[in-house]
Amino acid sequence: MARILILNWSIYGQTAKICRRLQEILRGRGHDVEVIPLPEFDGDLPGYDAIFIGASIRNGKHNPAVLDFIRSHQQILESKPSGFFSVSLVARKPGKDTAGTNPYMKAFLAKCPWKPDLSEVFGGDLDYQRYSVMDRNIIRFIMWITKGPTDPQTKAEYTDWDKVERFAGRMSDLAAGPTRTADASETAQAG
Repeated sequence: MARILILNWSIYGQTAKICRRLQEILRGRGHDVEVIPLPEFDGDLPGYDAIFIGASIRNGKHNPAVLDFIRSHQQILESKPSGFFSVSLVARKPGKDTAGTNPYMKAFLAKCPWKPDLSEVFGGDLDYQRYSVMDRNIIRFIMWITKGPTDPQTKAEYTDWDKVERFAGRMSDLAAGPTRTADASETAQAG
């Protein structure tokens, strides 16, 4: 099947956790999948059949390094099956839980020169005890505004793992593509 790269920008670990689950599902479908934190990637993008990027939101924004990476590698991203997903606490809310309705995803894609083949948003993880004092206060304020939990002892995971599995299926189909599927069946017939 396909050789897939999943790059991620994860602050408190939920985006990386989602990437590892995507990797597990995709490997189960026969793909060769690598998950690498975006700041650590120094490999060869052309060596992959498909490239996906996942990034979390912090204080209302994706890290600028994500957009810088995309701008630097736009040509290769556009030449291969590719996708982007965003992880945020806002995505826990109905009406803000799709790529077309999530304000962070919409703002990111409006600034982004690359138009990914797939895009998705996932709810994040809320664990006040894990955050720095500043992040804890900012997130509690945002939760207060959005009518979410503000108790500093709150620990809640809002990731819809069924949605992650469905996205993995879409990733698999895109990465396999009609050309790869045809090549595989021709190889099987020739053998």
